Amino acid sequence: MKLRILPCAASLVFAARFLHAEPALAEVTKDAPPAPPPAPTLVVGEGPMAPPPKADAPPAAATATVEAKPAEAAKPSDPPKPTDLPAPKALGDPVKKGLTWLAAHQNSDGGWGQGGGWRIATGQSRGEGNGRVEGANVPDPSDIGNTAIALQAFLRSGAKLDSGEHAEVAKKAAAFILKRVEAADEDSLYVTDVRDTQLQSKIGTYVDTFLAAQILSDLKGRFPDAADEERRTKLLDKVVAKIQKHQQANGGFANNRGWASTLSQGICSGALNSAWAAGAKVDLAALEKDHVQNAEGLNRGDGSVASVGGADAGVEIYRYASKLGGMSKFAENNVQRRAGLQQTADAAASTPQEKEQAQQEISKIDRSDADQKVLLEQVAGKAKEARFVGGFGNNGGEEFISYMNIGEALRNKGGDEWKNWDESMTKTVNAAQNEDGSWAGQHCITGRTFCTASAVMVLMTDRAPAPVAPPVAKNTGADEKKAP
Repeated sequence: MKLRILPCAASLVFAARFLHAEPALAEVTKDAPPAPPPAPTLVVGEGPMAPPPKADAPPAAATATVEAKPAEAAKPSDPPKPTDLPAPKALGDPVKKGLTWLAAHQNSDGGWGQGGGWRIATGQSRGEGNGRVEGANVPDPSDIGNTAIALQAFLRSGAKLDSGEHAEVAKKAAAFILKRVEAADEDSLYVTDVRDTQLQSKIGTYVDTFLAAQILSDLKGRFPDAADEERRTKLLDKVVAKIQKHQQANGGFANNRGWASTLSQGICSGALNSAWAAGAKVDLAALEKDHVQNAEGLNRGDGSVASVGGADAGVEIYRYASKLGGMSKFAENNVQRRAGLQQTADAAASTPQEKEQAQQEISKIDRSDADQKVLLEQVAGKAKEARFVGGFGNNGGEEFISYMNIGEALRNKGGDEWKNWDESMTKTVNAAQNEDGSWAGQHCITGRTFCTASAVMVLMTDRAPAPVAPPVAKNTGADEKKAP
């Protein structure tokens, strides 16, 4: 068990910025290192990094979900179609400056490295051992994880691969992703030979793989060259196959260690569901196992989620945001699945066995949708709490990715909860931007590439893909594989 003792002053400073966004407090997250807190922040057992993976590590044991007063598995209303959502805001100056910073710091190979900050000492940096190194002499090679989220930010802004602003940047980044994933082996869960990055150390060993699946899904239909689109399709299936091969019965992955590995598990949830929506060869069983791990620790009576195994570093928002993000995307896919199953259940031509099987699947969807609904209500309430939003006590890449997950779920929910969240997040994130247009974390994930990309994604939450599922026919083969 990990014991976290957060300094009250640090938490309240960040919380005050969320609630009021006072300009004077924004200096906490600018270029200069933050002033020492009045009392040390102690995370017992964290240390400066996660331990290296062990090949013979046993699978994590599943933890039972709390069944106190189960919520009724009522059929939720369909998520809004694109036309039901308000038009997104025009891109603001902070977003434009952030994208300009990312474009200026793209490497010649089309990728991005961390953008500075510490990394674990390996043969790829300097020295031997497993301590941290940082400085101008430490190599910062392009990696898939940082490149994927940077490209995702450009795509969300409306960038294309063949024309318009930042087209050359996006084109080079997409080519980098295709080339690197093609070079990856077929069997392991890795897609990169760049090791010991901040992302891997802090949020999970295999985060690059999960981010690769997400960006390959997002790139669907964007390549002007049909041959490149065909490559993308095959590579997405390749990455999905790697994920499904290594996914455990409880939905997790052995050796996916990190200080807050729940965040990479959440990225995986979103990626698998996005891949399904993009028509990739995703087994329904993989999505259902993923939901099992998202529901782990969930109290279905009130939507609270217990911490399990220390994967959240003792920070509530990491746990809630990751699980909500995955559940919400699963619920979006299930809208179209439900419609197809209902047609089968109602069709005169269906056999009694087909009708019964369809009803059983609909009942499973009802239960998973009920999980998402009760969790969303809990998070919507917690989003008003300064301590919850404050995360670790000051912002790092972990906070930005959590804000993005929560924001997308609230955007789809709509109403005042979304409006208030969006307004508060806009003030908070804008206030943390550096003069050069970048964002930098003040703990753990400090690299400017990930922090800048995820921060502008928070500011562009209203531009996230609308919750509309693809035709069932695109996944017919996968849908026939039932979960164990």
